[in-house]
Amino acid sequence: MKAEITPQEYEAFKTFLQDACGILLGDNKQYLVKSRLRRIMEENKLSTLGDLLERVKRTGRSSLKEVVIDAMTTNETLWFRDNHPFRILQEKLLPEFGDRKSAQSLRIWSAACSTGQEPYSVAMIIEEFRRQRPGRLRDVKITATDISKSVLEVARRGEYEMIAIGRGLSPERQKQFFTPAMNGSWQIRPQIKNMVEFRELNLLERYMLGKFDIVMCRNVLIYFSAELKKDILTRIHATLNPGGYLILGASESLNGLPHLYEMVQCHPGIIYRKK
Repeated sequence: MKAEITPQEYEAFKTFLQDACGILLGDNKQYLVKSRLRRIMEENKLSTLGDLLERVKRTGRSSLKEVVIDAMTTNETLWFRDNHPFRILQEKLLPEFGDRKSAQSLRIWSAACSTGQEPYSVAMIIEEFRRQRPGRLRDVKITATDISKSVLEVARRGEYEMIAIGRGLSPERQKQFFTPAMNGSWQIRPQIKNMVEFRELNLLERYMLGKFDIVMCRNVLIYFSAELKKDILTRIHATLNPGGYLILGASESLNGLPHLYEMVQCHPGIIYRKK
């Protein structure tokens, strides 16, 4: 990117990004845009952000649009991020669903799953629960979605370099649930990998995923406007089975929708039950 981003270009890009995927860029984030789009600009021989937007808008340039959205939405993540949701899952939700007479099946949606650490962490918790309580929750399906094709490719492979393994994963779980690969990376074991199905999904679009007992939508709603956030939470409510649970990020809350969800205090941590 040879030229500095003008205020007009930045405002136009903010509008494009919000319309395309819901992300609302804050003011003075030009440095973030430049750093994430620099390689794309160089590869396409574009000098300004305005040139990029013009190219994206042309008919037949959907692949470039996807690449731009991918660059702006890809974020690093951790195993067992924030800890509390996984403790709540382990100590409250899995026993609750496991004790229901008809609950040999469990459906979980991990929204905005990035490179797969969250859904695979959930699968590990479930496998540990099964070992402690044989015969419970025999039929578990985790659907994991993200808007980014590149992170989904990483997630589907289930193979991680040591630096990624070290971000939140204990040595005990690494030994239990991974095997060393030939290139020095680590491959997640089949019993964990097979529990998760990865699908591409834009949270602004129609959800054709089925019904769920638990939805984890963490650390993504903070990027949306209040209006879009409310719309997404309303549509997530429609995917939940009666008595199903919504788990948000540590810094996120419903800020309304009392007719749809009731707060459940877990000490520490808060989750939301479908009304």
